[in-house]
Amino acid sequence: MADIVKMPKMSDTMTEGVMAKWHKKVGDKVKSGDVLAEVETDKATMDLESYWDGTLLFVGVEEGKAVPVDAVIAVIGKEGEDYKAALEAEGGAAKAEAPKTEEAPKEEAKTEAPTQGGGLGEEELAKKGVTVIRMPLLSDTMTEGVIAEWHKKVGDKVKDDDILADVETDKATMEVMGYATGTLLHVGVNKGEAAKVNGIIAIVGPEGTDISGILAQGDAPAKPVADKNTDAPVKEEAKNETAPAKEEAPAVSLNGGRIIASPLAKKIAKDKGIDLAQVAGSAEGGRIIKKDIENYKPSAAPAAKADAPASSEKPAAAAPVIPTYVGEVKFTEQPVSQMRKVIAKRLAESLFTAPHFYLTISIDMDGAIAARTAINTVAPVKVSFNDIVIKAVAIALKKHPAVNSSWGGDKIRFNEHTNIGVAMAVEDGLLVPVVRFADGKSLSHISAEVKDFGAKAKAKKLQPSDWEGSTFTVSNLGMFGIDEFTSIINSPDGAILSVGAIQAIPVVKNGAVVPGNVMKLTLGCDHRVVDGATGAQFLQTLKGLLEEPIRLLA
Repeated sequence: MADIVKMPKMSDTMTEGVMAKWHKKVGDKVKSGDVLAEVETDKATMDLESYWDGTLLFVGVEEGKAVPVDAVIAVIGKEGEDYKAALEAEGGAAKAEAPKTEEAPKEEAKTEAPTQGGGLGEEELAKKGVTVIRMPLLSDTMTEGVIAEWHKKVGDKVKDDDILADVETDKATMEVMGYATGTLLHVGVNKGEAAKVNGIIAIVGPEGTDISGILAQGDAPAKPVADKNTDAPVKEEAKNETAPAKEEAPAVSLNGGRIIASPLAKKIAKDKGIDLAQVAGSAEGGRIIKKDIENYKPSAAPAAKADAPASSEKPAAAAPVIPTYVGEVKFTEQPVSQMRKVIAKRLAESLFTAPHFYLTISIDMDGAIAARTAINTVAPVKVSFNDIVIKAVAIALKKHPAVNSSWGGDKIRFNEHTNIGVAMAVEDGLLVPVVRFADGKSLSHISAEVKDFGAKAKAKKLQPSDWEGSTFTVSNLGMFGIDEFTSIINSPDGAILSVGAIQAIPVVKNGAVVPGNVMKLTLGCDHRVVDGATGAQFLQTLKGLLEEPIRLLA
């Protein structure tokens, strides 16, 4: 019988894998030990080997696709063998045999379904000049809008640039234009009532048209139409919760009549410094709308102003003209990698599960700088300041086992060994390989090991054994010039150390201000296992070791 190949669990945190590349195709001969494919996990890209001899009969996952652990990804058996029985045993036959065109008849049936109510549907009526006006999405958070005011009533004639209504959203009051010419046949929402986004609020078309078919369908999703109806309405005015609703002092034109203008027109006029009394309204009843403000020419203002008596006072400076800049909303998106998924999951669990607190201390690094210079004159491998920190942390943890601990729910584990995780930035995120038993290793040994981990991390060649089993983590952003920062604990560790940059600053020594080199360390603690005093004592020990590095060699 054919053998089923499943997605293996390649790390302790892996829940799914992405098929990065297939090295075999259906029909190829396969031997035990051959690399079938490369699988991208949350930590690295790893080879998937075959444990069987035979022919690759079935591939169930395309390159670039993710599948959960234990899902069927391939079948290996004898050439020509019927592998469907093996798939059925694993519950995979349904997926393998499902026809791709199964949904086509349903779609066809949907388009042929008769319209409810006996009238013509929206698509047929659109050919007759009927336009369905729906509640537009006027902001990114809007789910419904309230009709603040109707400017037309059923039976009124409507032009394509007329304002039909004012809509109050969660952020502003905005105008809704019909972008249609005809008669207002139906108003679906009364003044003061709310309508869901995409709900029918009005219908415009030839007078006497039967629209019962549209009304019977209700608020069905609108079909996209590539015309000017898709233009987003322009923001009118910010909603003021404390001001009386839409009440304003009446403005008076030069001839004594009351000025009627839309909120948007008022806002634009105010921004441009235009006197509404000098603008002629083109909408019904002389109402001033947006296009009237945009088409207003200052030269059309009455010449009476030119004849005003001269004043000895200097004229007020004209308001500065702010040029208009039209930008473009532009972005790219890419699928979340396996590594980024797990980073997001584990760090969120750590931050929201473990009660974090932070302690910061300043270290005089003059002694460490001198010691590193001397060490690198004889060391076989160049030692970094981070290597010195790792060694000092390991020794300090031996003296403070409470910081070298982890929360287990009903028990606390106090680790007697010091396995230091070293956070490393890679292209897709963050990896934390572990320097094991760091307290017993020399600075040169630690340096060589960290450099090797760094090369493997960039090449995605780290193995699960490289990143499992840490008891404490060191995260260093000093090389990026970061003075001080906090980190999220790498669970199940009980603490993490954030290492900042060495800063050349004035310091006080023996009562005198002298140049100094200071580095800040921030200890992040899980308060379930580490108390404030415990963390402070650990930092004091660490400070002493770094300020007198000779103690690291004792």
